[in-house]
Amino acid sequence: MPDAGTPLIRIRGLAKSYHRGEQDIAVLLGIDLDVAAGEFVALMGPSGSGKSTLLNLIAGIDQPGAGTIQIGGVDIATLGEGELADWRAAHVGFIFQFYNLIPVLSAFENVELPLLLTGLSARQRRERVTQVLALVALSDRADHLPSELSGGQQQRVAIARALVGDPTLIVADEPTGDLDRATGEEVLSLLEQLVAELGKTIVMVTHDPKAAARAQRLVHLEKGVLVDELAA
Repeated sequence: MPDAGTPLIRIRGLAKSYHRGEQDIAVLLGIDLDVAAGEFVALMGPSGSGKSTLLNLIAGIDQPGAGTIQIGGVDIATLGEGELADWRAAHVGFIFQFYNLIPVLSAFENVELPLLLTGLSARQRRERVTQVLALVALSDRADHLPSELSGGQQQRVAIARALVGDPTLIVADEPTGDLDRATGEEVLSLLEQLVAELGKTIVMVTHDPKAAARAQRLVHLEKGVLVDELAA
């Protein structure tokens, strides 16, 4: 882990292009960005600005064409696919717009899923899952299938799943995009709680200015470059 005062995430000269036919389409152009441990940062920008690509690179889902992405002192841009998958499993919790829950598994089993890849015993897994379901106020819904839960409850299950492995970093891609305003506000309050009480670091992509305003800092992208940063 980095020393005190060193950013948890330190990105320098980050570039990414995609090939479409014979064309190279540049999506990110020399991004420099620092995110402190325990910070809640929102990424905003118009469609095609590169915000989702940047989130995927930070999460280790994709690999850059150039530049460095140091997270906790590890430059993940240098890791091979297998190493990157191991790093992701150990350090990143994911929250998606459409929850990505397994329909035939209960809330408890969905949250437990990432722990099945660890060496934890059944008892240790049960303790961890029980703890995070309590944190998201869903202890009484542990045995329910996703279809028996509201959208807000499903997203809280997804947040519990993201937390259960005690990740270094949580990445959230439009976490309120499929929710009504009131339910979205509840989910954002929960994310704020994770930062304030657990010291989690969250990087969130959103198109919603009201959601972005709940973060501590707003980073705006346009056409693959950072155009400004604002304290939310």
